[in-house]
Amino acid sequence: MKLTKEILEYALIGGTILGGGGGGAKESGREMGEYALQHGFPNLISIDELHDDAIVLNVSAVGAPAAPLKYADNDDYINTVKIFIDKLGLDIQGIITNENGGCATINGWLQSSVLKIPLIDAPCNGRAHPTGVMGSLGLHRDKTYKSYQAVSGGNPELDNHIEGFVEGSLNKTAGLVRQCAVAAEGLVAVARNPVKASVVKENAAIGGISHAIDLGREFYSGLEISKDKAINNVVEFLNGDVVSEGTIEILELETTGGFDVGKLIVNGYEVTFWNEYMTIEKENNRIATFPDLIMTFDKNTGMPVTSAEIREGQEIVLIKTSKENLKLSITMTQEELLKDIEDILNKKIIGVN
Repeated sequence: MKLTKEILEYALIGGTILGGGGGGAKESGREMGEYALQHGFPNLISIDELHDDAIVLNVSAVGAPAAPLKYADNDDYINTVKIFIDKLGLDIQGIITNENGGCATINGWLQSSVLKIPLIDAPCNGRAHPTGVMGSLGLHRDKTYKSYQAVSGGNPELDNHIEGFVEGSLNKTAGLVRQCAVAAEGLVAVARNPVKASVVKENAAIGGISHAIDLGREFYSGLEISKDKAINNVVEFLNGDVVSEGTIEILELETTGGFDVGKLIVNGYEVTFWNEYMTIEKENNRIATFPDLIMTFDKNTGMPVTSAEIREGQEIVLIKTSKENLKLSITMTQEELLKDIEDILNKKIIGVN
């Protein structure tokens, strides 16, 4: 698929929806996508076009989307891949993004276009997720795997810029990268975890970017008729449900440890989030649980809004769909990773679905 300006718009909206509250801001994704298109139209290709031993590199952004001083520009995203190649001298034959999201779905377009490395339709996850390990293809279970991660981000005009390269166990390097995001006041671009294409073929969300593009196309098809039709098209495409419509009565959000943590209440439904929306409950009854997709839309515009963008008093439409209707990585079934959510939110996640 040749990635054009029209496809960019579909990917931005579809990615934002599949971000499930996280995955970065679509404004950042648009900036990266438009800059990428200035350097030529990158092609999105199937992982099957690479031989099993080809080296694939993951690109990501790590941080708290609501952090007021967050900053990572186009050069940061390119710089991480350059640092990686300089340090390890690898022949990188493919780039994959870590997840879907308003920014994340577009992550990789810029690096592919400028550095002429193929962009692969196999994100580490077909929805957004909070931790770096969740986007690492299950490599944390391989105790022999050494993780390499390059970071770049932070506003240099505020003396917040940081860049570097770390290696070690997956959990330790992921933790260091998260601390780099904190030091950069909220956000860093990342290139990380080179693997053979065979690992991607076995563990990634194959076709996850195409899924976002198709979803975005359905949204805009509905928007030509009405805001309600756009949202209904999304619900039908995802085989989901509208949970509620109403005004956000309570909103709590705290940026801590490089994450956005909080909850909102609408019509008695409590929605918790850890960057991404994690649970919906009403009267102690669980309605949806991560990795089910939970998403909010602005009632007045019909546009999807993330957990970092929502505001108290905003009129929203709250939707959900089962994890069974998504393209997910192997990590979304690994209980040791879901346990992190329970520890942060003090909510039961494992075994609920």
